[in-house]
Amino acid sequence: MTDTALPPADPPYLRGLNAPQREAVLTTEGPVLVLAGAGTGKTAALTARLAHLVATRRAYPSEILAVTFTNKAAREMRERVGRMIGAAVEGMPWLGTFHSIGARMLRRHAELVGLQSNFTILDTDDQLRLMKQIIQAAGLDEKRWTARTLAALIDKWKNKGLTPAEVDAGESEAFANGKGAEIYAAYQARLIALNACDFGDLLLHMLTLFKTDRAVLEHYQQRFRYIMVDEYQDTNTSQYLWLRLLAQQRKNICCVGDDDQSIYSWRGAEVANILRFERDFPGATIIRLEQNYRSTPHILAAASGVIAQNGGRLGKTLWTQEDEGEKVRVIGVWDGPEEARRVGEEIEALERAGTRADAIAILVRASFQTREFEDRFIQIGLPYRIVGGFRFYERAEIRDALAYLRLVNQPADDLAFERIVNVPKRGLGDKAVETLHRVARAQGVPLSIAATHLIETDELTPRARRALGGFIGDLARWRDLASTMGHADLARQILDESGYTAVLQTERTAEASGRLENLQELTRAMEEYETLGAFLEHVSLVMDNDAAQDDAKVTIMTIHAAKGLEFDTVFLAGWEDGLFPSQRALDEGGLASLEEERRLAYVAITRARRRCFILHAANRRVYGQWTSSIPSRFIGELPADTIEEESTLSGGASLWRANWSERDDPFANVARGTGRGPGWQRAQGQFVREPVRIVEARQSAVSIGNKGRGDISIGARIFHQKFGYGLVRAIEGNKLEIDFEQAGAKHVLDSFVSLA
Repeated sequence: MTDTALPPADPPYLRGLNAPQREAVLTTEGPVLVLAGAGTGKTAALTARLAHLVATRRAYPSEILAVTFTNKAAREMRERVGRMIGAAVEGMPWLGTFHSIGARMLRRHAELVGLQSNFTILDTDDQLRLMKQIIQAAGLDEKRWTARTLAALIDKWKNKGLTPAEVDAGESEAFANGKGAEIYAAYQARLIALNACDFGDLLLHMLTLFKTDRAVLEHYQQRFRYIMVDEYQDTNTSQYLWLRLLAQQRKNICCVGDDDQSIYSWRGAEVANILRFERDFPGATIIRLEQNYRSTPHILAAASGVIAQNGGRLGKTLWTQEDEGEKVRVIGVWDGPEEARRVGEEIEALERAGTRADAIAILVRASFQTREFEDRFIQIGLPYRIVGGFRFYERAEIRDALAYLRLVNQPADDLAFERIVNVPKRGLGDKAVETLHRVARAQGVPLSIAATHLIETDELTPRARRALGGFIGDLARWRDLASTMGHADLARQILDESGYTAVLQTERTAEASGRLENLQELTRAMEEYETLGAFLEHVSLVMDNDAAQDDAKVTIMTIHAAKGLEFDTVFLAGWEDGLFPSQRALDEGGLASLEEERRLAYVAITRARRRCFILHAANRRVYGQWTSSIPSRFIGELPADTIEEESTLSGGASLWRANWSERDDPFANVARGTGRGPGWQRAQGQFVREPVRIVEARQSAVSIGNKGRGDISIGARIFHQKFGYGLVRAIEGNKLEIDFEQAGAKHVLDSFVSLA
């Protein structure tokens, strides 16, 4: 029912709202779903609705349940409503995140689930420590069945609203050969004994109470006259069931969300929750917010063209009154380093034209992609910041790997020794490390020398001596290998033989997979440097990037971290199939994952206000090997009249024309349709995997190899797949000193270049 009992003049909170936004505010009774497209002012509508309910006295502030996903969003909503209606917002105890509201409820009913009201909420470290105890008590192999794996599995079950008794045999099979549910039950029992719960319990316990204790459910159904939910597309099954039960009596629930921006399935979000809203609440009012206040028409049309290929969506058409603006620029480059150089050049040009660096963002699909941009920006003195994560060389796994390499390069590096002497775990406890430090101080020698002495004494336990002796032996062997093995290959061998890689592989989590990708990118980066020492010096210079915090900086972040943000100019890097959409996502999730990857592309494009650049490379280094790439299928879905396409390859954009056949692409009919955008053409049932120039370059390289180095002389113009074009300045044996046009002076082997 639409409210008509308004004061003669519009209250302040309605001023400036468009017609659909006003409808979202004034439709107070019954279930309402507000489909709010990117940049359509959903926060303004949501806060105005909350203010309206209080200002018109439809409910006391304490009778409104308003749920957000982040504390920041809850704080912003409280501040906005406070400005609209004054001090009344202070009496709004049920405005917060799912976790904060769940904790508030659970403390009131703790005894009903076997807890006391002063229960402790465990953080991640305490949770993992407890799980290790449970795994040990069950007599399981901790290396095969790790605490992190168990934590991820139990979190998934709690996100689904499953108690240990509700985990079926199929689900239970995922851990310890069918003991998953049993271990889960033991973990929950231990939590109760400790008077503690983890974050998943805050909602799961209350959901269980709602199902089993009618009086508790009816109490909250009566209390909450109105329920409001932000970012409904990101709810998991447990949150969905919790909300649905609370809303069943009054049905005054308003959910705001965008099915096209559901990108968090990896942490339990179910896009199906928003898609079935009308089935859950028959007769629901659906309101579409489609007027965009952020982006230009070309950017919106490009994003809409991509997302329209998805089948599982409710549908809406974004529009704007903004000027047409610039078309989306799709740029094809030779490889990753050229991609970073090109972005740097475009940013410098924008800055010269008056654009501030903090109005520019580079969005990547995977965190390892940031490394080349960081290196390039350090080289040209362009200030940047990493948002939603650490800078590449500051990540824990990278610092661990660098510590191993520093110790191989410099045995007296005590800081590196201390960092990785027990990483991964070797059985060296705190007492053994303290003894090691004491001996080193007493003898005035580095820790590595003190360790060599200690393993010949009985000051350590036999287990600690064996562990320390094995570590010292490994270091000595790796130093010997350093004189005969390439430093990138040596790094890979160290990571494997130390057990570091194996630990991450056994975790089988998205976080661990990302760390492995980062380590692969690290070893790939090492190949660009002549020696291990030169690489470590480069890292030291990169780590010294400590410009003043108040300087305007270019933002580098993943697309996932960028959701909810906006920038005048956005660079979208690495749009190649296998990288984006992610091959791992497609392999594990099929069509559902492809549609989520496409939603991620939609989110990425709609972060841009004025300009959007999409870049793709012909070559990427994967696992140390050069591989040719084809542009992302999402580029082929961009409407032709919204983009300008260019390429740095000779022959222009025509070299990037590729084809996806329905036989090779199992998702073609369902997910992509029959149309093709610019840069794509139909061939004989197959797609062209290599740009022409790759083939030409390889043939030239073979020709040079057959003729011998005599064809390369000082002053010759050559081409290198990594560094591009340059002039030979000096020759020593099979080593060339080359002044590259873009990359500067480098030393390379003659087998890696061809005459230009």
